[in-house]
Amino acid sequence: MATPEPKQTENLEKGLTSAQVSENREKFGRNILQDAKKESILKKLFLQLTEITSLILLFAVALSAYMAISYDGGWTKPIVIGSIVVLNVLIGLYQEHSAEKSLAALRDMSEPTANVIRGGTTQKIAISDVVVGDIITLNAGDQVPADGELKKLNALNIDEAILTGESEPVEKTTKAPETVPDSIGDQVNKAFSGTLVTHGTGTMIVSAVGMKTEIGKIADLLNSTKRHKTVLQRRLSRLSLIMTFIAIVSGIFIFFLSTLHELGNVMDNLMIGVSLAVAAVPETLPVIVTISLSVGVQNMAKRNAIIRRLNSVETLGSVDVIASDKTGTLTQNKMTITRLWSFNNRPENIKVKHPLSDSATKLMRLFALDTNAVVEEDHIEGDATELAIIRLLHQHHLSREHFEQDAPRISERPFSSERKTMSTLHKLKNGHFLLIVKGALDKLPITLPDSDKQKINKIHDEFANDALRVLGVAYREFEEEPQKPIEDLEEKLTFAGIIGLIDPPRPEAKKAVRQAKSAGIKTIMITGDHKTTARAIATQIGIYQKGDLAVSGADLTKWDDKTLNQKIDKASVFARVSPEDKIRIVKAWQQQGKVVAMTGDGVNDAPALKAADVGIAMGITGTEVAKGASDLILTDDNFATIIAAVSSGRTIYQNVLKAIEFLVSVNFAQIFLMVGSVLFGWGVPLIAEQLLLINVLADGIPGFYLSREQGEAGAMRQSPIPSNQSIFSNGVGSRMFIRSMIYTVLTLSIYALGRFILTDNNSPVGATMLFLTLSMGSMIDIYPIKTREPLTLASIKSNHALNIALLIAAAIIVLVALIPPLQSSFGLVQLSPFQWTISLMAMFIPTILLEINKKIQLNLKG
Repeated sequence: MATPEPKQTENLEKGLTSAQVSENREKFGRNILQDAKKESILKKLFLQLTEITSLILLFAVALSAYMAISYDGGWTKPIVIGSIVVLNVLIGLYQEHSAEKSLAALRDMSEPTANVIRGGTTQKIAISDVVVGDIITLNAGDQVPADGELKKLNALNIDEAILTGESEPVEKTTKAPETVPDSIGDQVNKAFSGTLVTHGTGTMIVSAVGMKTEIGKIADLLNSTKRHKTVLQRRLSRLSLIMTFIAIVSGIFIFFLSTLHELGNVMDNLMIGVSLAVAAVPETLPVIVTISLSVGVQNMAKRNAIIRRLNSVETLGSVDVIASDKTGTLTQNKMTITRLWSFNNRPENIKVKHPLSDSATKLMRLFALDTNAVVEEDHIEGDATELAIIRLLHQHHLSREHFEQDAPRISERPFSSERKTMSTLHKLKNGHFLLIVKGALDKLPITLPDSDKQKINKIHDEFANDALRVLGVAYREFEEEPQKPIEDLEEKLTFAGIIGLIDPPRPEAKKAVRQAKSAGIKTIMITGDHKTTARAIATQIGIYQKGDLAVSGADLTKWDDKTLNQKIDKASVFARVSPEDKIRIVKAWQQQGKVVAMTGDGVNDAPALKAADVGIAMGITGTEVAKGASDLILTDDNFATIIAAVSSGRTIYQNVLKAIEFLVSVNFAQIFLMVGSVLFGWGVPLIAEQLLLINVLADGIPGFYLSREQGEAGAMRQSPIPSNQSIFSNGVGSRMFIRSMIYTVLTLSIYALGRFILTDNNSPVGATMLFLTLSMGSMIDIYPIKTREPLTLASIKSNHALNIALLIAAAIIVLVALIPPLQSSFGLVQLSPFQWTISLMAMFIPTILLEINKKIQLNLKG
């Protein structure tokens, strides 16, 4: 069956109609690649059941079922343990599903966009909405959204490495090859989905979308990515393995010790050993880490920071240095021309209500002709500098179109970040031709006498010292149309003048820089501005301090790596730097053992974003190349959002440490309790069902909600978290030891009290009192763990989800201890009011002791 022809456009300016878009989408499908085949629910179930804790539980189910059948041991144990297996698996599957949904939602939020012409207007749409037949305009930094044929272009270069492996960008043409091309790289008149525009502009008609594109044909290879655990997850995996080993050894020890002392039959002792192994393993830790990361990622997204790689959440908490672009990140990205100077005239301050002088109008004519920006009521397109030029013209009732009537453009050399200039060639009414070159003053190809150079430098410095960005323009007139390429004409230019622009600092930037400093983070500015201008802005924001260095790209060229490493900690401003310079700056800081975050928005920023520990791309002004190389995307392009993201990263790490402290210390206490009781000759104080219920209700459920804890008040007043820092550092290990000892002594004492003092060797009473004290106490003392500051009513009330979870878990524990059928199912007995009172009072002892220890430690620090 022949492939249906797409509904085509009448011309490149009109594009498809809405009806044609719908018809082509129906015929050719959406512009999406099929995801790699997802794991089936059965495979996910198998993976959950083959984890070490699940295997131990399944063994316990089989053992208890065998005992029920062979020894008439009752079906309580297999039902309870089987229910816990089901509960664990359901929680695991739910969390995995939630994580997949979260990541899918984040992918949608950060989906690349394309500029498409439809119905005669240019629109920005998601790449997935592109259809066959669409007219796409391509600019430097864009990701090509689909396969298509190029119809118009200007110095268009595309990086096709993702398809061909060739590192050099391909220069494109609209002319088809004379012979059938052998490979994708030879199809110079076409653009391919997923490739990146590195230079120039172009217009293409889409010929294939989705799986019909060249990249779609190799989608199976692109989808074969593997999941990698983060550093923290690997640490926790090791911790879980160690705990599992200790628990299994303890279980075996309990089994042999109980058998040796003839404390029960072999099967009962084996069940106790298995139960202890299960109870002592912190199987909820990986789930809590997943929840913490998921909650953190979602919170960051709400605060305009989209995480692209989960491990960057942890890395953010360790950032020592933030290397930030100035424009749009530290400033408002609303360039305004406040002063201009026409050569051999006096500098003029721009005032909206005052008309421009003749010399200023002539100067602005040159800038207007050499500009591509468009400002209309419903459409704004162009970089910030060019938009400032157009806005100034509009304020004085002038326009680029007005000047182009007498000097239409016939060719262009687009702006290049390497050259820092843009050139246009125009035909004048008198038949002559005018070449205009605008750009950085020190990059203009002009030759002047020393006296003129001194005059220009003097005016430039006056502008720069007032934090103005300086842009110059020069021209050359030809009597006949030049036959050389435009780049060969850029010589013997006449200097016309300069304009001074300012991009005001964001109001919140100064505060954010101050917060970063108090958090032990050094902020440095990297900008394309002149060094003097950059230093002035950096001083206003608080980045540049007395004694700091402001370094230009020319300075860096003179420094070898050793010199740069020696001076890097004094430098706070880098101006006029190249992409290679940015990588050198990042690596110099990393040589000092620092964790570096780098911001960027352009194609030339991508290598430095990859080199940094955390690459941060701009969501508004950022190119798709920069976003693809980044770990984090700022949807508001705001430096303050980076600081908020760092704070979130630290909060996530703190919450995971709190979960470890909460779970592991009680797990150790359970081991010590069981082993100690057997060594004393008392037998095992808790049976399998009781241990497992404590494990799931008292430890597991409250632990999940620690991920929702707000950040500590002093988190951003501490130094960054070292990347090699142990989980047990900063007092975590010592607090865990103290808590384990408190619970070991308390539980053994309560058991002995209930069994030997309040009753005459009635072990069920002692076990019931122990069960209540351990389960309720380990829930309540989550409060001193969840905050490093002394407990207050406000801190107790702050986490509503945790409070509700605790109430539900506590209610279930109390019902199990009160309702006779549940009592017998879990091996508990009815307690007297006095025994209840003792148990209720004992459950608050750990919280009181932990709070006392906390205040002692705070006093020692203070």
